[in-house]
Amino acid sequence: MRHWRVLVAYGSKNGGSAGIAEAIGQTLREQGIDADVRPARSVHDVAGYHAVVLGGALYMSRWHADAVRFARRHAGRLRGRPVWLFSSGPLDTSADEHDIPPVRAAGRARLRLRARQHVTFGGRLSEQARGWVARRMVRDGLCGDYRNPDRIRAWARGIAADIHSDEPSPDD
Repeated sequence: MRHWRVLVAYGSKNGGSAGIAEAIGQTLREQGIDADVRPARSVHDVAGYHAVVLGGALYMSRWHADAVRFARRHAGRLRGRPVWLFSSGPLDTSADEHDIPPVRAAGRARLRLRARQHVTFGGRLSEQARGWVARRMVRDGLCGDYRNPDRIRAWARGIAADIHSDEPSPDD
Protein backbone atom coordinates (compact mmCIF):
# COMPACT_ATOMS: atom_id res chain seq x y z
CA MET A 1 0.00 0.00 0.00
CA ARG A 2 1.28 3.46 -0.89
CA HIS A 3 1.60 6.29 1.59
CA TRP A 4 -0.96 8.99 0.78
CA ARG A 5 -0.74 12.60 1.92
CA VAL A 6 -3.99 14.58 1.71
CA LEU A 7 -4.68 18.22 2.40
CA VAL A 8 -8.02 19.18 3.93
CA ALA A 9 -8.28 22.95 3.43
CA TYR A 10 -11.22 25.09 4.49
CA GLY A 11 -12.65 28.58 4.63
CA SER A 12 -14.55 29.23 7.84
CA LYS A 13 -15.71 32.37 9.63
CA ASN A 14 -17.28 31.06 12.80
CA GLY A 15 -15.72 27.60 13.08
CA GLY A 16 -18.45 25.33 11.70
CA SER A 17 -16.61 24.45 8.49
CA ALA A 18 -13.35 24.14 10.40
CA GLY A 19 -15.01 21.51 12.57
CA ILE A 20 -16.18 19.60 9.51
CA ALA A 21 -12.66 19.74 8.06
CA GLU A 22 -11.21 18.41 11.33
CA ALA A 23 -13.70 15.52 11.33
CA ILE A 24 -12.79 14.69 7.73
CA GLY A 25 -9.08 14.80 8.53
CA GLN A 26 -9.51 12.60 11.61
CA THR A 27 -11.54 10.05 9.63
CA LEU A 28 -8.94 9.96 6.84
CA ARG A 29 -6.20 9.37 9.43
CA GLU A 30 -8.25 6.52 10.92
CA GLN A 31 -8.29 5.02 7.41
CA GLY A 32 -4.47 5.08 7.18
CA ILE A 33 -4.11 8.34 5.25
CA ASP A 34 -1.78 11.15 6.32
CA ALA A 35 -4.15 14.15 6.43
CA ASP A 36 -3.21 17.76 7.14
CA VAL A 37 -6.10 20.06 8.07
CA ARG A 38 -5.38 23.75 7.42
CA PRO A 39 -7.19 27.02 6.79
CA ALA A 40 -7.23 27.57 3.01
CA ARG A 41 -5.68 31.02 3.37
CA SER A 42 -2.57 29.53 5.04
CA VAL A 43 -1.80 27.11 2.17
CA HIS A 44 0.85 28.46 -0.19
CA ASP A 45 1.89 25.24 -1.92
CA VAL A 46 0.07 21.98 -2.66
CA ALA A 47 3.05 20.21 -4.23
CA GLY A 48 3.47 17.68 -1.41
CA TYR A 49 -0.11 16.42 -1.45
CA HIS A 50 -1.52 13.53 -3.48
CA ALA A 51 -5.11 14.73 -3.06
CA VAL A 52 -7.10 17.66 -1.67
CA VAL A 53 -10.41 18.11 0.10
CA LEU A 54 -11.52 21.75 -0.03
CA GLY A 55 -14.44 23.14 1.90
CA GLY A 56 -16.09 26.43 2.52
CA ALA A 57 -18.81 27.89 4.65
CA LEU A 58 -21.87 29.30 2.95
CA TYR A 59 -22.90 32.85 3.78
CA MET A 60 -25.89 34.33 1.99
CA SER A 61 -25.55 31.76 -0.82
CA ARG A 62 -21.86 32.52 -1.30
CA TRP A 63 -18.97 30.12 -0.79
CA HIS A 64 -16.32 31.38 1.64
CA ALA A 65 -13.83 33.70 -0.11
CA ASP A 66 -10.81 31.74 1.20
CA ALA A 67 -12.09 28.57 -0.51
CA VAL A 68 -12.75 30.48 -3.75
CA ARG A 69 -9.23 31.98 -3.73
CA PHE A 70 -7.65 28.60 -2.93
CA ALA A 71 -9.41 26.98 -5.90
CA ARG A 72 -8.31 29.76 -8.22
CA ARG A 73 -4.72 29.94 -6.94
CA HIS A 74 -4.01 26.19 -7.01
CA ALA A 75 -6.11 25.05 -9.99
CA GLY A 76 -3.16 24.41 -12.31
CA ARG A 77 -1.22 22.42 -9.74
CA LEU A 78 -4.23 20.31 -8.76
CA ARG A 79 -5.28 19.23 -12.24
CA GLY A 80 -4.90 15.49 -12.46
CA ARG A 81 -5.05 14.99 -8.70
CA PRO A 82 -8.10 13.78 -6.83
CA VAL A 83 -10.09 16.70 -5.38
CA TRP A 84 -13.32 16.72 -3.37
CA LEU A 85 -15.33 19.76 -2.31
CA PHE A 86 -17.74 20.44 0.52
CA SER A 87 -19.90 23.31 1.63
CA SER A 88 -21.51 23.88 4.99
CA GLY A 89 -24.26 26.21 5.81
CA PRO A 90 -27.92 25.33 5.84
CA LEU A 91 -29.19 26.03 9.33
CA ASP A 92 -31.74 23.25 9.16
CA THR A 93 -31.82 19.54 8.32
CA SER A 94 -32.25 20.02 4.55
CA ALA A 95 -28.68 18.90 3.77
CA ASP A 96 -29.43 15.52 5.35
CA GLU A 97 -32.78 15.21 3.60
CA HIS A 98 -31.71 15.80 -0.02
CA ASP A 99 -28.74 16.70 -2.18
CA ILE A 100 -28.12 20.45 -2.24
CA PRO A 101 -26.32 21.58 -5.39
CA PRO A 102 -23.22 23.73 -4.99
CA VAL A 103 -23.62 27.50 -4.99
CA ARG A 104 -22.22 29.25 -8.07
CA ALA A 105 -18.64 29.75 -6.82
CA ALA A 106 -18.38 26.17 -5.53
CA GLY A 107 -19.76 24.92 -8.85
CA ARG A 108 -17.12 26.89 -10.73
CA ALA A 109 -14.45 25.49 -8.42
CA ARG A 110 -15.75 21.99 -9.08
CA LEU A 111 -15.29 22.51 -12.82
CA ARG A 112 -11.96 24.33 -12.48
CA LEU A 113 -10.48 21.65 -10.24
CA ARG A 114 -12.27 18.76 -11.95
CA ALA A 115 -13.43 17.73 -8.50
CA ARG A 116 -14.79 14.24 -8.12
CA GLN A 117 -17.61 15.30 -5.86
CA HIS A 118 -19.23 18.18 -4.03
CA VAL A 119 -21.42 17.71 -0.97
CA THR A 120 -23.27 20.18 1.22
CA PHE A 121 -23.45 19.57 4.95
CA GLY A 122 -25.60 21.33 7.49
CA GLY A 123 -23.97 24.30 9.14
CA ARG A 124 -23.50 25.68 12.60
CA LEU A 125 -24.16 29.13 13.99
CA SER A 126 -23.45 29.67 17.66
CA GLU A 127 -24.56 32.50 19.88
CA GLN A 128 -20.94 33.72 19.85
CA ALA A 129 -20.96 34.18 16.05
CA ARG A 130 -19.04 37.11 14.62
CA GLY A 131 -20.30 39.52 12.01
CA TRP A 132 -23.34 41.73 11.71
CA VAL A 133 -25.39 39.29 9.62
CA ALA A 134 -24.53 36.33 11.86
CA ARG A 135 -25.42 38.26 15.02
CA ARG A 136 -28.74 39.29 13.47
CA MET A 137 -29.47 35.66 12.57
CA VAL A 138 -28.73 34.64 16.16
CA ARG A 139 -31.01 37.38 17.44
CA ASP A 140 -33.74 36.10 15.10
CA GLY A 141 -33.35 32.60 16.57
CA LEU A 142 -31.54 31.05 13.60
CA CYS A 143 -28.69 29.53 15.55
CA GLY A 144 -27.92 25.88 16.12
CA ASP A 145 -25.65 23.07 15.02
CA TYR A 146 -26.96 21.13 12.02
CA ARG A 147 -23.73 19.31 11.19
CA ASN A 148 -24.27 15.56 11.02
CA PRO A 149 -21.08 13.85 12.28
CA ASP A 150 -22.15 10.42 10.99
CA ARG A 151 -22.76 11.76 7.48
CA ILE A 152 -19.46 13.68 7.50
CA ARG A 153 -17.49 10.61 8.61
CA ALA A 154 -19.26 8.38 6.06
CA TRP A 155 -18.38 10.83 3.27
CA ALA A 156 -14.74 10.92 4.44
CA ARG A 157 -14.62 7.11 4.53
CA GLY A 158 -15.83 7.13 0.92
CA ILE A 159 -12.99 9.49 0.02
CA ALA A 160 -10.53 7.17 1.77
CA ALA A 161 -11.85 4.17 -0.17
CA ASP A 162 -11.53 6.13 -3.41
CA ILE A 163 -7.98 7.21 -2.53
CA HIS A 164 -6.92 3.67 -1.65
CA SER A 165 -8.10 2.51 -5.07
CA ASP A 166 -6.01 5.17 -6.90
CA GLU A 167 -2.33 5.61 -7.59
CA PRO A 168 -0.64 8.88 -6.52
CA SER A 169 -0.01 11.59 -9.12
CA PRO A 170 2.99 10.91 -11.38
CA ASP A 171 4.70 14.24 -10.52
CA ASP A 172 5.22 13.30 -6.84
